[in-house]
Amino acid sequence: MPLNLELKLKVHSHRILINNLKKIGAEYKGILSQKDIYYKIKNGLLKLRVEGKTYTLIKYMRDEKGKRWSRYELLKLEGNNPEKYLGEIFDVQAVVVKNRKLYLYNHTRVHLDDVKNLGKYIELETLKVGSKNDAQKRFAEIVEFLGLDLSRQIRSSYKTLIMKK
Repeated sequence: MPLNLELKLKVHSHRILINNLKKIGAEYKGILSQKDIYYKIKNGLLKLRVEGKTYTLIKYMRDEKGKRWSRYELLKLEGNNPEKYLGEIFDVQAVVVKNRKLYLYNHTRVHLDDVKNLGKYIELETLKVGSKNDAQKRFAEIVEFLGLDLSRQIRSSYKTLIMKK
């Protein structure tokens, strides 16, 4: 199961972040229109990510209190309507709709999200490809490059934030 280190911050604008990402040579991958349907399960989080006609079931376990390490698994789904199929099996807890600008930098996915009914956010996901120490160093480097304030981090998923509204 892959492991990554995560960070989420609410921001007023993505403009300065985009300029900083360009300065460090982050690779822009485009805009993703995503709908995440979160299902009620006993442990962890389970969501169906819908991107156009692509369906990915994502299961993850996250440390919400510590450094936000997250273990996750991805399962590509096919069929006429995976959203309807899963909705008949699981209770839906929340639906999150967002447009995401995706950048890649040194095994870190940088998400500049505009989330419907929540606002603008930045998320970092630094993949553990060697040791945890290596991932933490790469994570700290991009946090510094982007000038992010870790004291403002949000330790909840978009699901939790939407459910609180």
